[in-house]
Amino acid sequence: MKLVEYVREGQWIPLTGYLFYVAALTAGYYYNLTFVQLGLTDLGTREIGLPAEDVSVVMAVLAFLTLVVAVVSGITMDKKGWSTDLYVKFRLLFFIILVQLILTVAAPFVSSVEAFVGWVVVCSMALGLGIPVTFSFMLDFIPIRDRGYVAATVAGLSFFAAALYPVEWRIDEFSLVMSVLMVPAVLILGVISVKRFAVIDALAGQHERDTFGIGRFCRPTPVRTLSLAFIGPVVLMFGVFFIDSLGFLRIIEEPLYIYTSWQSPDMGVRLFIAVLHVVGALAAGVLYTNFNRNWVFFWVFGLFAFTHLLYVFDIRFGVGDTPALILPMFYVLAVSFYTTLNFALWPDLSTTETIGTHTALGVGIAGWLATFLSTSLALYSEGIGLPFGTHLTYVNALSLLFIVGLPVLLYGHRMVVLARGGTAS
Repeated sequence: MKLVEYVREGQWIPLTGYLFYVAALTAGYYYNLTFVQLGLTDLGTREIGLPAEDVSVVMAVLAFLTLVVAVVSGITMDKKGWSTDLYVKFRLLFFIILVQLILTVAAPFVSSVEAFVGWVVVCSMALGLGIPVTFSFMLDFIPIRDRGYVAATVAGLSFFAAALYPVEWRIDEFSLVMSVLMVPAVLILGVISVKRFAVIDALAGQHERDTFGIGRFCRPTPVRTLSLAFIGPVVLMFGVFFIDSLGFLRIIEEPLYIYTSWQSPDMGVRLFIAVLHVVGALAAGVLYTNFNRNWVFFWVFGLFAFTHLLYVFDIRFGVGDTPALILPMFYVLAVSFYTTLNFALWPDLSTTETIGTHTALGVGIAGWLATFLSTSLALYSEGIGLPFGTHLTYVNALSLLFIVGLPVLLYGHRMVVLARGGTAS
C-alpha cells in the first residue's frame, strides 16, 4: 500500500488527504444510508401519516431529481474544470453541507404533505450536487493502488456506525445525530473556502500525477462514457442496489426478523452485524485490489441470491421464534461487498476529464436511482399487502437473473471486441 510508504517516509500531506476522504465519504454515506433513506420513510409514514404507497411516490421523485441534478452537475464540473479544482470543490461541499444541515434541523418540524414534498425537492438538489463533488475526491486524495482498501474502510466504518446508532430509526433521532456531526464540518469547510492553505495547495496538485489522475481501468485507453466498458458496470451496479433495497426494507419491517436485523433491540446482535460489515468490506477491498472487478460482481450477486434463498426457506420451513444469525450474516457480507465496489469503481473508470460525469452517472443511476426506485417499490408492495415470502422470491429471482446475465454480458463484450479485431480488457 502507498499508505504504508507515506507513513514510513513521513509524508504527512498525502496522509491528510486519506483522512479527509475517509471522514467526508463515511459521514456522507452514513447520512444518506440512515437519515435520507430510512429517516424520510419514518417522517412520511409515522409523522405525517401518509400511506406507504404515497411515500413510495415521493421517494421515487427524490431518486429522479437527484439523478438529474447529479448528471447536470457532473457534466458542468468536467466542462468548467471544477472536477480538478480542489478549492472549488471545497466551496461546493461547504454549500452542500450547509443546506443539508438546515434541512436536517428542519426535518422533525415538517408536518404537512406540501412541506414534505418541498423538503424532498431541496434535499434532492443538494444530494445530486454532492455526488460528483464527493466521489471525485478519490482522484485528488487516494492513489490507485490503495483505492480498494480505502473504499473498504469507508464502507466498513459507515455501516459499523449505522448498525449501532441510532437504536430506533426515527426522524428526530436521525436529525439530532446528523446535526451534531454537521456543525463542525460546516465550520471547517467555511474556513477552507475563504482562505488558502499550503497543505491544500499541495493536495490540489496530486491529481496531475499518473498514480492519481488516471483510473485503474483507464489504462492504456481511457474508458468512454458511451461504451460497454462503462455502461456494463452501470447496469450491474443498478441491479445490485435495486436488489439490496428491494429485499432489505421488507426484511427490517417484518416482525419475525426484527430481533436478528439492523433494528434489533439486542445490542449484541447489532454489534455482530456491525463487525461483520467491517469484515465483509475488508474482504471486498482485498478482492477488488487483487482481482478483476467482475469477480466482485459474481460474489455480490451470489451472496444476495443465497441470502434471499435462506430467508425464503426460513419463512416456509423455519422452526422457532428467533431466526438464525446466519441470515443477516450473509446479507451483511453482500452489502459490504457491493458498497466497497461502489466507492472504488467509478473513479477507476474515470480520468480527470471524465470523473464528474462518470461518478454522476454511476452513482446517480446505479446508486440513487436504483436504491430509491426499489425503496418505493418495496413500500408499495408492503402497502398492497404482497406476502413477505412472495416478495423475497421475486427479489431472489432478480439476483439469479443477474448471476446468469453477467457471463452473458461478458461473452457479448468479448464477441464485439473480437469482431473489431481487438483484445478484451
